[in-house]
Amino acid sequence: MTVTMRSGAKADNGESAPPKMAGPRADGRVIGLIGGAHFLSHYLIYLLPPVLPLMKVEFGVSYAALGLIMTIFNLTSALTHVPMGFVVDRFGARRLLIVGVAVSTLTYVGMGAFAGYTAILMLAAIAGVANSVYHPADYAIMSATVSNQRIGRAFSLHTFAGFAGGAVAPMVMAYVSIQWGWRTGLMLTGILGTAIWLSLLMNRRALSDGVSSKAARPVRQDEVGKKPGLTPEKSGVALLLSLPVFMCFLFFILLSISQNGLSTFAVAAFVSIQDISLEGAQMALTAFLVGSALGVLVGGQIADRTRRHEWVAALSFMATAVVIFTVGNVLLSAGWVIAAMALGGMTFGAIMPARDMLVRAVTPEGSMGKVFGFVSTGLNIGGAATPVFFGWLLDQGEPRLLFWFGPISMLLAALVAIIIPMTRPKAQP
Repeated sequence: MTVTMRSGAKADNGESAPPKMAGPRADGRVIGLIGGAHFLSHYLIYLLPPVLPLMKVEFGVSYAALGLIMTIFNLTSALTHVPMGFVVDRFGARRLLIVGVAVSTLTYVGMGAFAGYTAILMLAAIAGVANSVYHPADYAIMSATVSNQRIGRAFSLHTFAGFAGGAVAPMVMAYVSIQWGWRTGLMLTGILGTAIWLSLLMNRRALSDGVSSKAARPVRQDEVGKKPGLTPEKSGVALLLSLPVFMCFLFFILLSISQNGLSTFAVAAFVSIQDISLEGAQMALTAFLVGSALGVLVGGQIADRTRRHEWVAALSFMATAVVIFTVGNVLLSAGWVIAAMALGGMTFGAIMPARDMLVRAVTPEGSMGKVFGFVSTGLNIGGAATPVFFGWLLDQGEPRLLFWFGPISMLLAALVAIIIPMTRPKAQP
């Protein structure tokens, strides 16, 4: 068996970067560690939406005010994603990821411990900054360490871990909030976060920072055109503002808009427009998240078997739009709502590996952190804009509009996905 290694690479901090090995065992170890961190990231994000009705009663505030918690989280994350990406490409991802996991865990434990609405807003701002570490660090480590023949599945398993975390969170919060209250559910996060933090700390040498002398050097003229988007002029901020990367950024915004309004207020909306209890509505959201996680695995297999990632994303978006529009505008029983949300989740999940492969295709070597940091900001921009808006719609007695705006943004995202490959400059012979 031949093992391919990148030898002699030195991180900018003076430490030797681990070699990039093609062995499945080494790949699996890296994917498991990074997947654990991504699981925690999404677990934390989805802790609050299932208990927003309980928080509304306790705090005596509107849904728009509760949406402000998510808006502040996404706003601070959006403002710090790009700087974190530059830090990752310059100094490496390992230490930053370990610190991010620790801070994320502590903030959510603090949300459970502190009683005031204002305190939760402040902690949400800190949690948003910590959350900005995950995407640039995760993708930089995977791209530097995982072998090319498994990178599509690595991206899918990474996303699957995140979706799994998001799927588990509502179930945990639904049970714990009934038994001991929603605050206990937040504080129990400390157990999971500490376990993941320790696993990263103990296995940090297995993770490449993605920072090497090769990645850090300037692009040579004879390399221009060998990879789309790689030009001497397009580096740093100029690379982020290039048309292919900017279109990926727009794609992420639309994806976030389509997902965030649904995931944040679907529970409250279903209680209003469908013949379903609060527990049934929570189960419907869980079904969507579980279906998304399963769809990601299917999408990962597809990603390693096709180059037409734009069509995988577009067709999956269109199918999801039809399902979500139907479930919000046709009166259904609880069982059908849950089944439809599971189907919509599967088609939505299939988009994610194709999304990541589209970004990777326009990213020069050594810029993975900053590019994924930049495009991931689109997730936070969409996440910051939608909760307050959709919360306002619910306050106005218009929950059905959630299932109009969501599908419209999905169809626009499908169009952008098709356009992205057209924006890449053709490789020179």
